[in-house]
Amino acid sequence: MADTFKAIMVSRDEEKKQSVTIEDITLDDLMDGDVVVRVEATTVNYKDGLAITGKSPVVRRWPMIPGVDFSGTVVSSNHAKWKAGDKVILNGWGVGETHYGAYAQQARVNGDWLIALPKSMKPKDAMAIGTAGYTAMLCILALEKAGITPDSGPILVTGANGGVGSVSVSLLAKLGYRVIASTGRTSEEAFLKNLGASEIIDRAELSEPGRPLGKERWAGAIDSVGSTTLANVLSQTQYGGAVTACGLAQGMDLPTSVAPFILRGISLLGIDSVMAPIALREEAWARLSTDLDAEKLASIATTISFNEIIETATGILDGKVRGRVVVDMTA
Repeated sequence: MADTFKAIMVSRDEEKKQSVTIEDITLDDLMDGDVVVRVEATTVNYKDGLAITGKSPVVRRWPMIPGVDFSGTVVSSNHAKWKAGDKVILNGWGVGETHYGAYAQQARVNGDWLIALPKSMKPKDAMAIGTAGYTAMLCILALEKAGITPDSGPILVTGANGGVGSVSVSLLAKLGYRVIASTGRTSEEAFLKNLGASEIIDRAELSEPGRPLGKERWAGAIDSVGSTTLANVLSQTQYGGAVTACGLAQGMDLPTSVAPFILRGISLLGIDSVMAPIALREEAWARLSTDLDAEKLASIATTISFNEIIETATGILDGKVRGRVVVDMTA
């Protein structure tokens, strides 16, 4: 009998009621691909929480093994770029949505989706960063390319206690930016100050409808919240500033006006981590390997086991998870 390994499977019945189970599967059960990877570490992102709970239509093929990112070692390869023993990272490309994902001890994927694990990192390090941290770096690269420097003024980070937010705060602070952190958990001010935030504001300041243009407060922002919060962020961005949008924790809508764009010349920069080209991914991970403080990353990350994934996925949607979660798939 073929060797079996554990996987989390989400399924849906004829009435579209979703269920989540832990199953024993084999390589023959996996989907097509030209590289097999032994998954050594993964993480639980907000998107993974949505997939496991079914609170948003993340999964688009049934049944599905969720988990949008992983790091591990190539077991076998028919792809020219990869050979057995290579250490790799995967983020996005529909994995965990339309292609079986990270919440299994092995994954078979398209080799074009993989990038090399930076030599200074171990798989657990990469997943302490994960898609959230990689997305944070994509946001910072976009702000830099828009001309926003530490001398431009402070940078706002919304959802600062979350995965994208906490890594963004740490990265920006190390790069010399003055960081304003917006969070609904102001009791965790010490955590955010330790990451490098200079100022903490309550998310309530931004979550209710505001004016089309407000007082100019920041040179740029990294927003993972969307909706009214993003509208208020834009209205309070200074002339010539830039705002990156990478999430929708509050909602997918954007109740704003053209005023910030035509009266203050503000740029709204969309950040897509799922289908980003390989060259941009490699640039982001190269920067993460040098720009992210290892001690700060350790303070952000909590390690759990495979058996704790489902519970943690629910907790992340309930706002009970701070920072980053690393899943040790070898335990």
